[in-house]
Amino acid sequence: MIPIIQADGVTEAQLFQKLKARAGETDTRVAAIVEDIIANVRTHGDAALREYTERFDGAVPEKWILDRADMQAALDTREPAFIAALQKANLNINLFHSQQWQKSWLTTEKDGTILGQRVRGLHRVGLYVPGGTAPLFSSVLMNAIPAKIAGVEELIMLTPPQKDGTANPDILAAAAIAGVDKVYLVGGAQAIAAAAYGTESIPKVDKIVGPGNIFVATAKKQVFGQVDIDMIAGPSEILIIADETANARYVAADLLGQAEHDVLASAVLLTTSQTLAEQVVAELEKQAALLPRRDIIEKSLPDYGVIVVCDTLARCIELSEEFAPEHLELAVRDPLQYIGLIDNAGSVFLGHDTPESLGDYYAGPNHVLPTGGTARFFSPLGVDAFLKRSSFIYYTNAALRAAADDVIRLARAEQLDGHANAVAVRIKP
Repeated sequence: MIPIIQADGVTEAQLFQKLKARAGETDTRVAAIVEDIIANVRTHGDAALREYTERFDGAVPEKWILDRADMQAALDTREPAFIAALQKANLNINLFHSQQWQKSWLTTEKDGTILGQRVRGLHRVGLYVPGGTAPLFSSVLMNAIPAKIAGVEELIMLTPPQKDGTANPDILAAAAIAGVDKVYLVGGAQAIAAAAYGTESIPKVDKIVGPGNIFVATAKKQVFGQVDIDMIAGPSEILIIADETANARYVAADLLGQAEHDVLASAVLLTTSQTLAEQVVAELEKQAALLPRRDIIEKSLPDYGVIVVCDTLARCIELSEEFAPEHLELAVRDPLQYIGLIDNAGSVFLGHDTPESLGDYYAGPNHVLPTGGTARFFSPLGVDAFLKRSSFIYYTNAALRAAADDVIRLARAEQLDGHANAVAVRIKP
């Protein structure tokens, strides 16, 4: 089901290159289809949305715009234990992200100069939530909560209708708890186009966030610049570093939890123990047989899963840093001593009792993470993603005079005499 290889400096490097490239460039056929969809929605608005909804989802919902009352009604139908779990997750995510808030600030100098930065939330954000075989209500919390903390004035959600024309009730329940303002039952690239450009019914947003299939991801890429987006997310991935103290059952379960996402998902184990590697292979076979999404696992693990046996933990960490995984688990003795060595990872899970699932749903840190090696330079979604900053400057005439010679000299050095003159005219007698 999953290969075991011995690290030799070459084999694992080649394998990691294959894993990083597995998403590839956006399929040109998909890009062309998405471009046509966006153009159609821009031209025909709601009529195009109805056309695509009927074609891809089966029928246009009788009620496709839902308000807070509709969300609350869905919440009221959910089991109390499910609601309680959502509310606990909501609290944890709020507590974590509230630490990220940035304040406006200013400084004043003796000569009267004032410099500062004004920070505020975006005006309107669109949150896309898939509604397929695994409706991701957890993504509602992870995207909506930091947006609300940032002070986003209006948060709308776009999600495809179910076959019966209604919204997934768990998604609506999460939206009610997280504070979404309005829900539109429209999905796919057409939903992204509607949010980016606006239609008769859907307002144009400033930013689009949330996961989706290749059509959604491609649409987000094509409208970037018209609006902001969170990131271009690739297939999900987990990398586990484990020593001889790790429990094979736990490690296998965590690898399977990632492998079940989709056929391109990557599950990697780096270990110093050949014995553990062999035990994990046996556990993967045993546990996968009991999972409903076994058909996906049986494609992703052989193609994009691997166990690499290394001589030392230092080599495991070195390989992890090169791979820059979305999720990194340190299933080792005394994991805290290694956290300072990890620079390239979306989210790090420490110890034998911290499965990646905690981060997906409950612990508090965001589960919207950089993939495909982009953790080298991208960060998890957070409050800052929903903020905009403006700087401001105030100079007195005396302060301008004190700076004038330097500014004029610098402007003329760039051969921008108009810039220099804008200062000069203010200091001439």
